[in-house]
Amino acid sequence: MRHQHTTQLRWSDPDMLGHLNHARILSLIEDARMAFLGVSPTEGAEHGGSPRGIILARLEVDYLRQVHYRAGVSLPVESWITKLGTKSLTMRQELHQDGEVALRGDAICVAFDYAADRSRPFDPDEREFWTSYQDDLP
Repeated sequence: MRHQHTTQLRWSDPDMLGHLNHARILSLIEDARMAFLGVSPTEGAEHGGSPRGIILARLEVDYLRQVHYRAGVSLPVESWITKLGTKSLTMRQELHQDGEVALRGDAICVAFDYAADRSRPFDPDEREFWTSYQDDLP
């Protein structure tokens, strides 16, 4: 299964040539990543639960084609888990425009205990959730 999120382009996203600025594209996939994390049981701290969360440890991005700004156009982002470890996961994200993958990124996210200020193992409910989104690489 893959998480689907639609990102909204903003007037401040393009450069002078109408291309989305490379740093702004990172904000779009961050929006998708945060939406994915927001429906997971991992974000307990924000919902009055235990002080657990998940932090971004590494982000690797391949820009595969130009992304053009078009007023009122939204871009879909697919996210899924390619690797699930004891304390971390690798999330693959693909941003699409015109039916083609324009950006592919791999985010390594680490389960984190904010009270102890250190990484922690995933709890069983988290592992079950992330496993349901685990998929092979395309």
